[in-house]
Amino acid sequence: MEQQDLNRRLLLALALSFFVFIGYGYFFPPAPPAETVQTTQTTTNSTHQTPTVDTVSKQAPAPSSSATTANPSPLESASGTTAASAPVQSTSSVLATVKAEHFIMTIDEFGRISQVELLEARYYDDDGQNLKILNVNEVKPLEVRFSDVKLNEEAFKTPYVNSGDQTVDLSNGPQTLTLTQTLSTVTLTKKITFKPTGEYDVTVTTSSEAPFFITPGHRPVADESMYMLVRGALVKDAEGIINTIEDGDAEGYEKFQNASIASSFDRYVTSLFFDFDKGMNVSILKEKNGDPLIFIEGKNDLQLGAYIGPKDHEVLKSINPGLTEAIEFGFFSFLSTPFYKVLLWINNYVGNWGWAIILFTLLVKLILFPLSYKGMMSMQKLKDLAPKMKEIKEKYKGDPAKMNAQMMEMYKKHGANPMGGCLPLILQIPVFFALYRVLLNAVELQGAPWILWIEDLSRMDPYFVLPVLMGISMWFQQHITPSNFTDPLQEKIFKFFPIIMTVFFIYFPSGLVLYWLVNNLFTIAQQYFINHMYAKHKEAAIASHKKTKD
Repeated sequence: MEQQDLNRRLLLALALSFFVFIGYGYFFPPAPPAETVQTTQTTTNSTHQTPTVDTVSKQAPAPSSSATTANPSPLESASGTTAASAPVQSTSSVLATVKAEHFIMTIDEFGRISQVELLEARYYDDDGQNLKILNVNEVKPLEVRFSDVKLNEEAFKTPYVNSGDQTVDLSNGPQTLTLTQTLSTVTLTKKITFKPTGEYDVTVTTSSEAPFFITPGHRPVADESMYMLVRGALVKDAEGIINTIEDGDAEGYEKFQNASIASSFDRYVTSLFFDFDKGMNVSILKEKNGDPLIFIEGKNDLQLGAYIGPKDHEVLKSINPGLTEAIEFGFFSFLSTPFYKVLLWINNYVGNWGWAIILFTLLVKLILFPLSYKGMMSMQKLKDLAPKMKEIKEKYKGDPAKMNAQMMEMYKKHGANPMGGCLPLILQIPVFFALYRVLLNAVELQGAPWILWIEDLSRMDPYFVLPVLMGISMWFQQHITPSNFTDPLQEKIFKFFPIIMTVFFIYFPSGLVLYWLVNNLFTIAQQYFINHMYAKHKEAAIASHKKTKD
């Protein structure tokens, strides 16, 4: 296969991959979370209820490959009728309000975190209001469920008692809140120590043996964009493997013994539990819409570290460096994670995410330059050889074997490599998609300005300047890049590609558009340099040929 044909096919593959990977999220966005429906006994303040234990256990035919089957969890094997869940919405008064510099957290009568309100301006919602990250219709963090059905039903009708102040002020450091629930056969005590970063320690004790489960809640919600994002549950198991169960993909029988991290996460925020010393026994409950719901098994005395808030690398690292693994980028994490760390490192020096993106793009171009140089030089040679290639095709069109032999002989004679331009194109595909994930998921870009009118790199360019410049740069790049299209359809596609991409990128985060624009500009500069070097190479070859002739 000719190098130019192969290059064009690779470019088409890149374009198609782009539209499948990114366009799908636009044109076929995930369905909004379905409201959980009532499946068990109605409690006094309940309007909706979550999926129940028995329903899920009956659906579980076998454990997943990542799960262990020894010692089945009481969450799955609870006997008798289904276990009720606490009212999703509570109409009673708040037990406590936790106030810190960057957030306000409320605790409801069932000892759960009913809402977290982020106070920093960079997290404001589309209406310019403080962002509230918990959906009122979903299961809340710190909800406890007993494996004993009758005790569970009683617990979800019995409010907790706060023995301390109703307002917990963290301005002077960590504060502890003690909540008690007195049931007929057992007393449960939650001792929660809140910290200004969003971290908290929770200890759950029971006066007598009563197996229970506690959840970090259904994943928080920081945005409702149509981008193709990873949302759901993340568990780091005993072997150190990160297991991600996306929304809609839960089986309901996944279990992980001695896990160190269990996170319910959204694009920018997370609610997680962690224990890097003893580990946690984690079970996944399947909600009616297929979303995963994490539960941690406890007996008598359970101590956990926890965090709820933005997936900010520096904040998570300050709590425990291991928690940075809760920042997930999906399939391309193997590339996205190191890219993210390099971007963080650059940003620490330049102090501006826009310039960090530009410098990172330059770094990538420099690393790939030796391959790009060979590929582009090969394309220049093949462009010059195009007339001879056409002659050979015409001359030997009835004898493919001889035609290929003549082609290879010509390539060898002129030092052209028909595969030389392929590798740089192939490498661009995973690099772009990995960076796409980073620039789309990094919470650090929220509210991060670049220059002039770009005040938030996580949002679209309000004046469409970057997308238009990106389209122009793409057209100009095509104009100066050697090409020899023989297929009119391919030629038309690539002529309209800059226009299509411009329209497509109009509503993309400006940080991602900035990367693509800068990448195009560096590619243009690279192409000019290589065109200049090739012209000198041709002049030297012609001079050498004349000298040999003389």
